[in-house]
Amino acid sequence: MSSVIDRFLRYVKVDTQSDPKSTTFPSVISKEIPFADSLTEELKAIGITDAARDEYGYVFGTIPSTIENYNGPVIGLIAHMDTAQEASGANVNPQFVTNYDGGDIMLNESLDMVMRPADFESLHEQVGKTLITTDGTTLLGGDDKAGLAEIMAMAEYLMQHPEIKHGPVRVGFTPDEEIGSGVDYFDVKRFGADYAYTMDGGALGELEYENFNAAGAVVKVKGLAIHPGSSKNKMKSAIEIAIEFQNLLPAAEKPMYTERYEGFTHLLSLTGTVAEAEAEYIIRDHDMTLFNKKKAFLQTAASLLNAKYGEGTLTVEVQDSYYNMKEQIEPHMFLIDNLVEIYKELDIPVRIQPIRGGTDGARLSFMGLPCPNLGTGDYNCHGPYEYVVVEDMEKAVEMLVKLVQRFAE
Repeated sequence: MSSVIDRFLRYVKVDTQSDPKSTTFPSVISKEIPFADSLTEELKAIGITDAARDEYGYVFGTIPSTIENYNGPVIGLIAHMDTAQEASGANVNPQFVTNYDGGDIMLNESLDMVMRPADFESLHEQVGKTLITTDGTTLLGGDDKAGLAEIMAMAEYLMQHPEIKHGPVRVGFTPDEEIGSGVDYFDVKRFGADYAYTMDGGALGELEYENFNAAGAVVKVKGLAIHPGSSKNKMKSAIEIAIEFQNLLPAAEKPMYTERYEGFTHLLSLTGTVAEAEAEYIIRDHDMTLFNKKKAFLQTAASLLNAKYGEGTLTVEVQDSYYNMKEQIEPHMFLIDNLVEIYKELDIPVRIQPIRGGTDGARLSFMGLPCPNLGTGDYNCHGPYEYVVVEDMEKAVEMLVKLVQRFAE
C-alpha cells in the first residue's frame, strides 16, 4: 500500500471532530492535541527536525532547501486536522471498492445505505479506479485527512530524495477549521512562508481562489406569553413571529436553489416558545455588494416586524466570518498559473471554480499570506456518502512534488 493511503487510513481512525460550542482552543483538546502531537512526531521521524506543536495545537515544520544559498520564495502547504459535525467522526470503518464498475455501491446492507451514481454524479468519473468509502454510519474524514496524508507523503518523499531541487517548504496543520476558527491563533510571521496553498477537500484538479464572503446572524424575538384561553389581542407568540420573519426572506435565495456564484441566506436553526424565540442564520455571497445587501435585508425585515409588533420585539446581531480571497490572490496570479501548467503536465483535469464555502486559506489571504485551495481527491464530504479516490490521492502527492520544484525554477 502506498505511503499516502497508509497514512490516510491511520488518520481517519482517530476521532478529531471539532465542537462549535466549545469555549477552548482547540475546541476539543482531548482529541485534537494528541493527534497534533502524533503528527509532530511523524514529521520528526521523517527527518523534519524543527517540527513542533504550539500551545494552540498548530503543527509547523520545514522541509529544508536542497539549493545552496536559495533566495527565492518560501512556499507553505496547509491542511486541517479536525472533521465536521454533520456526521460522527468516531469509529470510522473505511471500505475499499477496487476497480469500480460504475454501479451502485452498497455501504451498509443492514441500514440499506447505497451510494448511487444517479445521486452522486462524480461517481461517473471513477470507473476503473479504487475508492475508499464509509460503512454508512460515519463520515470518512477525507476532509481533511486526505490533505494531511498528501502533504505528509510529499514531505517524506522530498526528505528521501535530496537530489530534487527545491527551496524551503513550510508545512502547517491546523485545528478547528470546520467550525470557522482554524486560523484564529495562526502565527503567519512564525510560519514564515511567502505564499501557501491549502489542501482541503474536493476533486483532484480543483483550483480555487474565490470563496464566499460569509457572516452569521442571530435573530432574537421577545413575545408575550398568556393563557391561550384568554389571549385574544394580548398574546404575542415569539416563535410565530420568528416564522413570519423567515417568510419575509427571499425564497429563491435559499441554498437549495442556488449554485456557483449565487449567494444565499440560510436558516440553520429555529428554537423557541411563545415567550421567546431565536433563529440562527448564515449569509453567503461572492459579491461584496450583494453580501452587504443580504445582511441589510435582515435588519429591514426586523424593522418591519418591530413596527407591527412593537419596538424591541426583534433584534438582529450580524457578525462577519470571512471574506472572498479573490482580491488578495489576483495580484499573485502566478500561484494559479503554476498549478494550471502542472495539472496539464500530469494530465489532471483543470477545475477552476468558486468555493461555495470557505477555507483556512481565505482568512490567511487577508492575514498577509496569499493562499488558494487545491483539491485532494475527496468527494461528498461531511456525511456518510463521503469517499476518496486512491489514484487521485497518489497523483496529488506527485503534483505537490512538482509544485515545490516549480517555485525554485
